[in-house]
Amino acid sequence: MPDVLTEEQRFQLSGYQRNEITEHHIYLNLAKRVHSREDRDVLERIAADELRHYHEWKSHTGRDIAPVRWKVILYGIMALIFGYTFAIKLMERGEDSAQENYRSLITIVPEAERIAHEEQSHENALIDLLDEQRLRYTGSMVLGLNDALVELTGALAGFTLALRDTDLIALTGLITGIAAALSMAASEYLSTKADEGSHKNPVTAAVYTGGAYIITVVALVVPYLVFENYYFCLAFTLTAAVLIIAFFNYYISVAKDLPFRERFLEMAGLSLGVAALSFGIGYLVRIVLGVDV
Repeated sequence: MPDVLTEEQRFQLSGYQRNEITEHHIYLNLAKRVHSREDRDVLERIAADELRHYHEWKSHTGRDIAPVRWKVILYGIMALIFGYTFAIKLMERGEDSAQENYRSLITIVPEAERIAHEEQSHENALIDLLDEQRLRYTGSMVLGLNDALVELTGALAGFTLALRDTDLIALTGLITGIAAALSMAASEYLSTKADEGSHKNPVTAAVYTGGAYIITVVALVVPYLVFENYYFCLAFTLTAAVLIIAFFNYYISVAKDLPFRERFLEMAGLSLGVAALSFGIGYLVRIVLGVDV
């Protein structure tokens, strides 16, 4: 163990060492859950790299360090819910500053530059090889989610002012939403089946499209089943729509390395714009037709 290292530098290296062994266990844990042989091999290779880096830092600190168990568990849960590609890329996003810190130690620990390079290029290249099924069907999820948000926020806004009864609005919204979900799923099935160059399974694509649609429908209609003030319900629904858009676009931006802000603003603008227009149409229809429910 070199004597030139200060206590502060040893403490810093110990932190890097802990990160490496933690990520080693995270990758191994994820590899056990992956069905694809190719993806499992990729995760195991990265896990081996992390373990090698751990031992290289250990040669300078001279001590064994345990992984952060709660992080291993947390990323395992995230992978189960959102997919292992999302969990891995979210974890790797936090390593940029660590790589810069590695380079600051080059004069004292020569291998720090190589480790930083491997973290930045080699592991990123391996991660890009991952081919998770749910990400192949992102287009189908976007189709179902976007159509549900635009169509149902608009419909609920129109129903709110035209019907002015939360139970009736919820009933109408659920019927409209479920019918539209089935229609979208059928359309996606036929579209995927007709696309001979597509590698997607038509049934799976239809399930992702319809599933995303129905989940969105339920989230948007729930306020009308819980509260009595229909204006409050509409405000709650629009807020839920914006949160769904934000969450989904963040998921896509992490998992597929796409920009977040532009996609979020576009989807939110479309949904809220259609809702505002439909709200006005609902008001005009009630006034013109003289219908008072």
